[in-house]
Amino acid sequence: MFDHVAITVGDFARSKAFYVRALVQTGHSRLVEPPEPPGGGPRTAGFCHADGSDLWISEGDATGPPIHLAFRVSSRAEVEAFYRDALAAGGKDNGAPGLRPHYHPTYYGAYVLDPDGHNIEAVCHEAP
Repeated sequence: MFDHVAITVGDFARSKAFYVRALVQTGHSRLVEPPEPPGGGPRTAGFCHADGSDLWISEGDATGPPIHLAFRVSSRAEVEAFYRDALAAGGKDNGAPGLRPHYHPTYYGAYVLDPDGHNIEAVCHEAP
């Protein structure tokens, strides 16, 4: 299991607003913003989950090429809510909620591109 993942984003404020809204359904809803390092430096923000896993963003030149991050959720309804929330937060559709049986029979996921073009996914592996 990953402890945390960190990416650099091109527009810190826009990306922070996107992830605050898009990650509610994944449980990564506790926002942590450390103080600016002494002498300055890039702003950072963490989106934390009760299980200890985190996604961190830092301002700068966006991580490239775009990456794919998949967040496991416990129900298909949460996949659908993630998709709606992420689109409402400014994400771009990259695959509506639905079954992806080429992965396995109960793989239910949705994909949205974040402000830097990273493919963000919510996935549920459980049968309905």
